Amino acid sequence: MLLYFYPQSVNLTIQIIFIAFSLVTAIQLFYYLFFFSRLANYKSPGVDTDKEVQPPITIIICAHNEEANLNNNLPLILEQAYHIGGLPQFEVLVVNDNSTDSSEYLLAELQKENSHLKVLNLTQESQYMKGKKFPLSMGIKEASHQHLLLTDADCMPTSSFWLAGMAQQFSDEKSIVLSYSPYFNEPSSLNRKIRFETFYSGMQYLSYALAGIPYMGVGRNLAYEKKLFAESKGFASHHHLVSGDDDLFINEVANKKNTAVLIDKNCFTYSRAKDSEAKWQAQKERHLSTGRQYKLKHKLLLGLFAVSHLLFYLLFLVNVILFKWIWIALAIFLIRMFVVWLIQSQCMKKLYESDLIKSIFFFDVWILVYYMKNLPNIFSKKNPVAWK
Repeated sequence: MLLYFYPQSVNLTIQIIFIAFSLVTAIQLFYYLFFFSRLANYKSPGVDTDKEVQPPITIIICAHNEEANLNNNLPLILEQAYHIGGLPQFEVLVVNDNSTDSSEYLLAELQKENSHLKVLNLTQESQYMKGKKFPLSMGIKEASHQHLLLTDADCMPTSSFWLAGMAQQFSDEKSIVLSYSPYFNEPSSLNRKIRFETFYSGMQYLSYALAGIPYMGVGRNLAYEKKLFAESKGFASHHHLVSGDDDLFINEVANKKNTAVLIDKNCFTYSRAKDSEAKWQAQKERHLSTGRQYKLKHKLLLGLFAVSHLLFYLLFLVNVILFKWIWIALAIFLIRMFVVWLIQSQCMKKLYESDLIKSIFFFDVWILVYYMKNLPNIFSKKNPVAWK
């Protein structure tokens, strides 16, 4: 073998590479076994359909030219099973943000039959507060109740117990509730990519929250108390950014004591994924641009996982090329891949994304390419100009 004729310095370099490969694999295994296994094995409290209704809730939906989505989804939200003596113990507040379609007239018609539907028609924009943050801030200000549940106009709750399940997670200690908001399964490769990226993000933020390190939430299915918003001065620290009304706010105010996690299919909200790469890319540019604003500990936590993932493949390829301890390197590679498959498949089942299980190994490589492609958006100081 040629390796026997390598100079000593070359052999030392090869040993260092092998040790580095073993180290990054160990880091990857730590993330999967210590963090992500928490979601895989989580026994969520779910929703108790017989529990007494409490507390009163305001559901807030910010909408800009969403007539079709409001027509399809708003009735399902208005019909949530959250009543006492036949009277709804919740209000649905739609902030109609400078819409130029017929949303205002549709909402007016729905109000005639639903006394718990409240509409705030905005006809002005804020130069101080970007994106969705201004209409959402106005909605929170107008909310009648102290407990808030946020979703979007294009989101459809999976059951009439969505509101009850989210509300039941509030307590004297818990003032934030995180849940999951997947996309509908549609027959296209783009849909599968979007859904996997959503799952991958969900696996991380839900697992870290279960480990006592909440760092973000998703505004399509997120609940918190109004006083928490007021005490933190709302979006003041990141008012200039279009995105961040959900993840940056939660990154700022969430901690291991005040955050609850609900994983129950009855309490998910589904929406349709973008139907073109360009639309999805624009959406992700807005979302990824907020990552650099996270707390340092969260950036380190997320960064170490991503870097170790990339180095795992690069260092394995170097070991293969050098043909040094190839069988040991292959065994280490297969151990990591087995753990990834085992835990991701369990998390997919937990989040009702089981059809993605057969593609886990493909997506394990694809997600690296995806994030490498989007590195400029993560570190760029460019601020997108609109949320819709």
